[in-house]
Amino acid sequence: MARHCQLTGKKANNAFSISHSHRRTKRLQEANLQDKRVWWPQGKRWVKLRLSTKAIKTLQHKGLEAMAKEAGINLNKC
Repeated sequence: MARHCQLTGKKANNAFSISHSHRRTKRLQEANLQDKRVWWPQGKRWVKLRLSTKAIKTLQHKGLEAMAKEAGINLNKC
């Protein structure tokens, strides 16, 4: 399973680790992803999604149906 948010598309960011002597080494800043079961009222069932924590907060405000439509996800297949 790819490490990206299914609703927002957030994924890892390339960055540098900088030591005290200012030596820079490449590293990845991974997105904070959580496996989440979300109730889908229109489908009358639970849907399992891999979401970033930012998406979970937005989901509470917008709703699952609206966010899935923006992301182009078919909830029947999740």
